[in-house]
Amino acid sequence: MNIRLTEKGQGLVEYALILVLVAIVVIAVLMLLGPIIGNIFSTLNDSLSSF
Repeated sequence: MNIRLTEKGQGLVEYALILVLVAIVVIAVLMLLGPIIGNIFSTLNDSLSSF
């Protein structure tokens, strides 16, 4: 009975580590692409407001 609980806990820890890794990658990508995306939206906003 103890082995099953340990394996289940290990699986949850592995899922948590995967989620943390994905979150770190997403944050890094947003930090790199954030200014570029902001500039695109600013340009789009400026072109729309000129109408």
